Parts: sequence; structure tokens; C-alpha cells
Amino acid sequence: MKDAAPKTCRWAILGAAFIAHKNWQAIRDAGNATLVAVASRDVRRAQAFIDECQAQVPHPVKPEALGSYEQVLARPDIDAVYLPLPTGLRKQWVIRAAEAGKHVLVEKPAGGDAAEVAEMIAACERHRVQFMDGVMFMHARRFQKLRALLDTELGSLRHIASQFSFLSDEEFARTNIRAHGALEPLGCLGDLGWYCLRFALWAMGEISPLRVTGRIHAETQQSAAPPVPLAFSGTLEFAGGVGASYHCSFNAMNAQWAIVSGTKGLLQISDFVLPFSGTQTRYNLTRSEFAINVCQADYREGRQAGQIDEPSNNASGSQESALFADFSDLVITGRRDPRWPRISLLTQQVLDACLRSARNGGAPVSVEF
Repeated sequence: MKDAAPKTCRWAILGAAFIAHKNWQAIRDAGNATLVAVASRDVRRAQAFIDECQAQVPHPVKPEALGSYEQVLARPDIDAVYLPLPTGLRKQWVIRAAEAGKHVLVEKPAGGDAAEVAEMIAACERHRVQFMDGVMFMHARRFQKLRALLDTELGSLRHIASQFSFLSDEEFARTNIRAHGALEPLGCLGDLGWYCLRFALWAMGEISPLRVTGRIHAETQQSAAPPVPLAFSGTLEFAGGVGASYHCSFNAMNAQWAIVSGTKGLLQISDFVLPFSGTQTRYNLTRSEFAINVCQADYREGRQAGQIDEPSNNASGSQESALFADFSDLVITGRRDPRWPRISLLTQQVLDACLRSARNGGAPVSVEF
């Protein structure tokens, strides 16, 4: 007698956005998930998305193209939806998906502000479905190792620093959705700063900072839409004298570095958001020392390079596939994990406070709950 086929989480993608291409393969490689359908307001666009992705990374059964989001929500053979829709459009479809009994994975930022995110989470709780945002490094094996090192090797934490940036051009500011005030009102702060803030919160054990500051260094100048940040920096102040600083930008060279400083050492990651290409992910644990001998002064690096067998580029076992595997496991087992909506809301609350500070000349702002 043959064993029963393992149960899988049945997925649909709402919106044929560019970022969704990355997760096409992640769903296939999760091991406990299958992609049933891709929906767009134009069925031809959904079909073109499927054809393009299927040609490069084929699913065992080719997903179906649907011409409306409502069709997805009405399907009984779909358990969960991934929403790469613009932030300005997201709330209504998260709530409608929850009302239809679909579990919800959203792109970041989770919403336009904390009030929107709280409303989405409340809808998911009412209808007993899981809510999660798509920060992939939270599911990485490398971050499990970093958590252990942070808790045992750094001593008392003192500072967390990060930068996430990429160099765009003038055309980007004019035409890209991430610079459009109505669709992505948070600009680089929502698109890139979300990861920097999440990293700091993760390093601090997901507690809230007491106060934050923010500065906008460049923003869009479109007369037809509200301005959005193109370059932003900020600080976070935690209890116990621990601080954090970050910079996110659409107009600086590619960077994804993060450093956690403690009294006994540093954790350094050069690619904390999207790992560099390869079959392993890396980090450095550094304990530098000054050695003084009369006229001679040596600064000894004390760097220990570590690596984890964890591939990049969407391969099976990558952080992308782990995200969908973790979410699918919650759906399959019928569990809901309150940690995920809680950290999404906290990240949004901190982001909102940073933006309020920036709009108020950089004055310190308390995080509101």
C-alpha cells in the first residue's frame, strides 16, 4: 500500500509584480508548497508572467492564469496568498483575503502606516489566518547561527549599524513605482529601511526602542504626487544605553552591510539582506586588540570568518525557500504564530516614528503603540 502524498500548502500570487519573479522558485523549492495560480487584473499579463517564469524554473504543474484577484479569493483549492501589490493598494486585499479564509504573506513595508497594519492584522486574527511579511533573512540558517553568537560571544550590546542602498538613475525617480507617492508613499524608507530597522529589532530581541530620529537627505520632486524619501538615515535609542543607526538610499552605491557591536566583539555581515552569490552564506566575528610596546602600536584584527551551507539565488535551502517553507508549515499544521504579525507591526511603528522625526526637523520621537 502506497503512503499518502504529503500535504502541501496551496499558494496563489496576487499581482504579477517584478518582485514576485523571485518567489516563483522559492515556492517550488519550499518542499511543502505548490503554486496553483497567478492573478492579475489583466489575464494576459498573468499568463505572460507564468510563461516567462515557467520557461526558466518549471513547476511540476503549470500554475493557472487568472484575470482578477476576486477569482483567487473564491477558489477553495487555494490556502494562502502572496501579495506583492503596491503598499498603497495592499490593505484592502489583505482584509479581503482574510475574510475569504486565505493566509496572507505580504511584501514590505507591511502597510502605509501602523494603523493600516493593525487593521490588517486584526482582520487576519478575526478570521484565524496567519499574517507575515516577506523579510527573508528572518528565516535564514545564517541568522540562527548569528543569534547564537550574538547571545553568547558579544558580551553586552552597545550599537547596531546598517546600510541598505542601491544606485538608481534619474529615470528611476521619474517612473519607478518605489518613487511614486501614491503607490509607495514611504519610498526608500519602506523599501530598504524596513530591512535595516528589522535587523536592529532582531538584534535587540524584538523589543521596541524608546526614541528614534530620522533625516531625509533627498526626496522626489514630482508635482503630481506627494514626495517620498530617496535617501534617509536614522537612529534608535533602546533601554540600557544601546543605540542603532542606519542609512537607506536609492542614490548610493550597492550596500547591504550590518554590524552588531558588543563589549567583547563584533558581528559583521556584508550582505545581510540578499546573500552574495554562492553555495554558502558568510559572517565575521571580530575581536580586535591594541598591543602597545613603548614606541610600537599594533592594531590586531582578530577576525574569525564563519560560513553556513546555505545557498543564495533562490536555490533549494536558501532563505527564500525557507520563508515559504516556514509559512506553509504553519498552514499545514493549523498553527498560527503571533510573533510574525507582532514584529511586522513593531517595525512599522518604528518606521512611522522615524518618518515623523524627519518631517519635524530630526527631533527625537517616541515610538507609539
